[in-house]
Amino acid sequence: MRRSLATLALAVTSMVALAFLLPLGFVVGELASDRALSEAERQASALAPVLVITTDAAQLRRAVASTPMGSAGRLVVHLPGDTVLGASRVPSHQVTVASAEGRSFTAAVPGGQVVLQPIVLGQSGTAVVEAFVPEAELTRGVATAWLVLSCVALGLVACSVFVADRLGSRMVRAVGTLAAGAKEVGSGNTEVRVSVDGPRELTQVAASFNAMAERVATLLRAEREFVADLSHRLRTPLTALLLDAESFGGDPRADQIRQSVYALEFEVNEIIRTARGGLAERAGEGCDVAALLRDRLTFWSALAEDQERMWRLRGVDRPVTVPVARADLAAATDALLSNIFRHTPHGVAFAVTLRAEPTAVTIAVDDAGPGVRDPRAAVRRGASGRGSTGLGLDIVDRLARSTGGALHVERGPLGGARFRLVLGIAGAREPEPDRSAE
Repeated sequence: MRRSLATLALAVTSMVALAFLLPLGFVVGELASDRALSEAERQASALAPVLVITTDAAQLRRAVASTPMGSAGRLVVHLPGDTVLGASRVPSHQVTVASAEGRSFTAAVPGGQVVLQPIVLGQSGTAVVEAFVPEAELTRGVATAWLVLSCVALGLVACSVFVADRLGSRMVRAVGTLAAGAKEVGSGNTEVRVSVDGPRELTQVAASFNAMAERVATLLRAEREFVADLSHRLRTPLTALLLDAESFGGDPRADQIRQSVYALEFEVNEIIRTARGGLAERAGEGCDVAALLRDRLTFWSALAEDQERMWRLRGVDRPVTVPVARADLAAATDALLSNIFRHTPHGVAFAVTLRAEPTAVTIAVDDAGPGVRDPRAAVRRGASGRGSTGLGLDIVDRLARSTGGALHVERGPLGGARFRLVLGIAGAREPEPDRSAE
């Protein structure tokens, strides 16, 4: 914007300056030429009294020599009878025309112009005084005038560009402040406010921005407290469920139920902590995806055993860190695995594969089920054809896109669906050759 304003001021001022400079320059040239020719005509007319009194050549030469142009050899007298006092620069027929018509006129000659001034001598005829004006006299002072006018024009252009640049700098600074504030709000810092010192319109935009940020912060605080309150209300049925599970004694199935209740309680606590703390405090968190996959598969293995599902976990022999909070990645992994148990028949096998590349980490979840009929609809928020909420795959997709990655739904090597979660990362290391675990 700053450069655009300066360029616009340069273009406009330059056109205005040229619109005045060129006519003034030409006028100055015309005035210089008219001044030189008028002076030549005046000095030629000054010989009229002498010619009226006498036509003696010696006296006329002294009179001619007494004038500035005559002393410079630029004044010539043409007497009747073809007598010429001085070196003439014009053809004789032009002198004859001036004498016959009795009027003065200007003729161009090499090196300048001449003024032919006829003077009537009474009965003796008409004499013609020839005054030569060299080119230097015709243009004397014109170059200086052009230089002065050019300097004035350049000064005006420079001043206008400077003023436009200052105004543009003020506007750019104000817009930059607004952009920085918007970036902060976009990154999750809803407490940022901007102070703009600029044009009235931009200060109004800044005031509107601050009001918007305050409103967003208020809504987010209210939403977080609402989610935290709702999550806290789950503690009562969870406590009752845990007490019921404790009454089952030491049965392995009771232990499994207790473990599930403990996991559910942990997730509720995470929801409350995240809702009250916001996403900002989790920015920059990372986790070891290999360790997380081992933990989550251990959790789901009990249910897989009950449903007689064979499963494999590959590529988790070396730590691989991703820029995602552990709780978020665990929720996404559970969403992918729960789809297998919820939407495929008992006994259907599945596999989870981790693959690290220099710029991305991929988690592939394959199953041997019937597959997904409409992959695009599967990741659409709220869309579900099997009675679920339709939020699971949308959560996974948003997590992938937050890292610059993506969620791909396709046909897998086991014959069923493949959910490929790609997480953007820099510097991830390639794991060692795959080893299977059951």
